[in-house]
Amino acid sequence: MSAAANPVRGEASLRVAGETLVLRPSFTALVAAEAELGPLFALVERAAEGRLGLGEMAALFWHCLRERPEGLTRAAFGEGLAAAGLAAATPALKTLLGQILAGR
Repeated sequence: MSAAANPVRGEASLRVAGETLVLRPSFTALVAAEAELGPLFALVERAAEGRLGLGEMAALFWHCLRERPEGLTRAAFGEGLAAAGLAAATPALKTLLGQILAGR
């Protein structure tokens, strides 16, 4: 993939299936995530209560991918995310949720 995540832009890195992917919570990405998952504030609340599902996290990440590697399907992305484990995804999730609340 291209350049590393830029924390000033609210970006986060995530390693999935041997690739480092960059998540960017742009307005367009968050609107698409909200259309699929419902209100983002409710998503943040579920995460804070420990009730955020893996599918919800994968959907948020999918919509926030800055670039998608050629041939990467959403199903393969989800499988790679699950294989990497929740501990590997938590820092990126924390960054995205923080950006949703901060509104950069």
